[in-house]
Amino acid sequence: MAQPAKTPVVFAPWEDKTAKPLIEFNGVTKRFGSFTAIDNISLKIYEKEFFALLGPSGCGKTTLMRMLAGFENITSGTVLLGGRDIAPVPPNKRPVNMMFQSYALFPHLSVWDNIAFGLRRSDMPKDQIGDRVEEMLRLTRMEKFARRKPHQISGGQRQRVALARSLAKAPKLLLLDEPLGALDKKLRNDTQFELMDIQEKTGTTFVIVTHDQEEAMTVASRIAVMDHGKIIQVATPAQIYETPNSVYVADFIGDVNLFEGNVTATKGDKVEIAWAEGQPSIHATAPAGTKSGDRVHFAIRPEKVSISGDKPDDAANAIQGTVHDIAYLGNISTYHVQLSNGLIVKAQAANNRRLSRRNFTWEDQVWLSFTDTAGVVLNK
Repeated sequence: MAQPAKTPVVFAPWEDKTAKPLIEFNGVTKRFGSFTAIDNISLKIYEKEFFALLGPSGCGKTTLMRMLAGFENITSGTVLLGGRDIAPVPPNKRPVNMMFQSYALFPHLSVWDNIAFGLRRSDMPKDQIGDRVEEMLRLTRMEKFARRKPHQISGGQRQRVALARSLAKAPKLLLLDEPLGALDKKLRNDTQFELMDIQEKTGTTFVIVTHDQEEAMTVASRIAVMDHGKIIQVATPAQIYETPNSVYVADFIGDVNLFEGNVTATKGDKVEIAWAEGQPSIHATAPAGTKSGDRVHFAIRPEKVSISGDKPDDAANAIQGTVHDIAYLGNISTYHVQLSNGLIVKAQAANNRRLSRRNFTWEDQVWLSFTDTAGVVLNK
């Protein structure tokens, strides 16, 4: 008899109102003199999350992490770890470890001794240290390199040693400050999946600071997008990408086309947006409360824009333009299409055949089309 299919377990403790967060920022502000680095932030991070703090340089993400580690004092507000206010707890007494971009390995010690270093200074019984080091070596697949020095292994392997050393003392929380920044692109991509695998196996809560959108989108269960000391949006990678809450988030994450205009008509959740003289109105789906006369932005991702030589008969939206530029990226081609008012709109097409003739080339007249649900209407 066939067994009923198992329902996949969805990890989303932030949706459970009874779940208690591991980390809780309550109205946290950090000032350096007259400069406000963190501006009244409240945030909850749950046990076993892989949480990303994402934003441009100077947005406050590293300061937020350093407050968790105990390297920066809080100007006002509270930070709770496991329900306990950690402000009076010195860094070395917190169940927190931090992994830096530089890895900070001891060059004169072997891989084995680098991992054992912190354990030897802890209250772990000496007869258990060897087993714990071997466990960390297996976890990071570094058993064969245990006797080598850091200069005798690759950058990616040094990154794994630093991770093993950080996890050896079984912290409740591991902070990762741009941990993959020193690796080349292919190795960085491979290591992202290794990090996810290790985080899942250990069940440790990871908080990563990065300015790399792709990295955050790949590894994180949730992302906090930051700007000028504030959190602009906290959501899953899919929600951040598909339903950004502001022009800033839409523009910061991935590639996007932005149209600014006025709502001229509404019917239920459907709206018409007049955005340029001589151009057809955009038909879109808007959030509740959107009304005629509102100034809004319409954001749509290039992969949701179709490109064709003839005007589609049944498209909710169709705009004509001229191919201005083409970016061939192997798996996809991005067409930069210039409209009659000078605006450049991007459309992407998958290159799903190994040998295929390009349908369009420079200076071709083309039509761009998209559905009325393909984009997002933003009022901030």
